[in-house]
Amino acid sequence: MPIFIKTENIKKEYLAQKTNVRKQIINEHIEWIKELNHKGIDIKSGFLVDELKQPGAGGLLILETDTYKNALTIIKKDPMIQNNIVDWKLSEWIDIN
Repeated sequence: MPIFIKTENIKKEYLAQKTNVRKQIINEHIEWIKELNHKGIDIKSGFLVDELKQPGAGGLLILETDTYKNALTIIKKDPMIQNNIVDWKLSEWIDIN
């Protein structure tokens, strides 16, 4: 089954905020991932850190589904996207092995 990768970066205005808005949306994102896994959808998500282990370098989501269209439908329900706090891109990953 094809594998799709969503790369993302939190928009600078949200990265600089000291409010709990970003944290709340990230928690909603984590719950969304758990729900999808519970439904049998093979999905993993995590954030990237810099050499000092500081967040802010972006995030990565890996999703296994049958078509790009289905991947896009799933991804667009991500609270990070629905709340417009990230710039993102969805791509299919082609294994060369």
